[in-house]
Amino acid sequence: MAQFRVEVSGVGLRQLPIAVAPMRGEGAAPQPVSAIVRADLERSGLFRLIDSVGQGAVDETTRPNMSVWRGLAVDSLAAGGIARLADGRYDVRFRLWDVVQGEDLGGQGYVTPQSDLRLSAHKIADYIYEKLTGDKGVFSTRLAYVTKTGGRYTLWVADADGENAQAALASPEPIISPAWSPDGAQLAYVSFEARKPVVYVHDVATGKRRLLANFRGSNSAPAWSPDGSRLAVTLSRDGGSQLYLIGAGGGEPKRLTQSQSIDTEPVFSPDGADIYFVSDRGGAPQIYRMPAAGGAPQRVSFAGGYNVSPKISPDGKWMAFIARIGGAYRLHLQDMASGQATPLTDTDADECPSFAPNSRLIVYATEQGGRSALMTTTLDGKIKTRLAAQGGEILEPAWAPFQR
Repeated sequence: MAQFRVEVSGVGLRQLPIAVAPMRGEGAAPQPVSAIVRADLERSGLFRLIDSVGQGAVDETTRPNMSVWRGLAVDSLAAGGIARLADGRYDVRFRLWDVVQGEDLGGQGYVTPQSDLRLSAHKIADYIYEKLTGDKGVFSTRLAYVTKTGGRYTLWVADADGENAQAALASPEPIISPAWSPDGAQLAYVSFEARKPVVYVHDVATGKRRLLANFRGSNSAPAWSPDGSRLAVTLSRDGGSQLYLIGAGGGEPKRLTQSQSIDTEPVFSPDGADIYFVSDRGGAPQIYRMPAAGGAPQRVSFAGGYNVSPKISPDGKWMAFIARIGGAYRLHLQDMASGQATPLTDTDADECPSFAPNSRLIVYATEQGGRSALMTTTLDGKIKTRLAAQGGEILEPAWAPFQR
């Protein structure tokens, strides 16, 4: 049974009061669908969950008594039912109500194998989120992350709440820098199994992989272009670590930077026009931007003397990065329009931020109480959630895009 750990530090400014009633027939189902929906909505930071215990059974077939729910200060109500079919599959149905206006906001039904009941819950949460906020929900998307346990490294693909993790690759040598292709079907990553860093591309559905970059020296930090046709990589084939573009099918790379410094950690802007990257060309690591076709870089990070791991939000409005302040490595968020940067955490060992595909949450790895943790935070830093994760040291989370 899933453990839901929604650790709320502070309260979001505008939270919508909602009740998600226990589903009819849920007691006989192998997954607590309504609890998964509630945890998803709470983690988003935009909803305040109102307890519906004692209100009697409500489901998708009967219109609720709106005055009763209004009396509980509920704005929206989700209710539904689960039934096991003769073939072993489950019929999951739900309906969403606007309690204030007394309106039926529609619903959905899924006939699903037992293994996809959690996915049905995430899809219900996505429907509710989109209906009530106007933004697309991300609860049915996926995460990738790496664990180190003893001397063993494993690349995992999990649901967006960290549950249902499946091992994609295990190795006695480090696996780093997983990066999702724009269609969510492939993961590029760096493996040290050849005793040096080599870039592979892994098909998530089949588990097949292909070699992308194995040039002389180091091959690292893959990042997909938004159209999926190319990747930016860091290669040391011609001396120091520099940025190159390589076709998604491999081939001869094109050099982008010409510096005496270490240039690494490239990421594309959402429109593909620019590449952001980390360079110590000014004496310490800072974040720069340059045209994706090559050209003069401009520095874009100024919060302190050490800034790494840039990620640009899919809507292009924000840059998440890690700044070293004193001896602490903290997640920061920079407004791309104003250049203003704000710390989002008070932890000391944050690493590897990655935006949700709707740009509303950030996943990152950190340490809490001396233990490795996989976390999400809202963009205001108010609501943080510790996700379920496999044991060991948690590294390199990457949030998958919406499935195309």
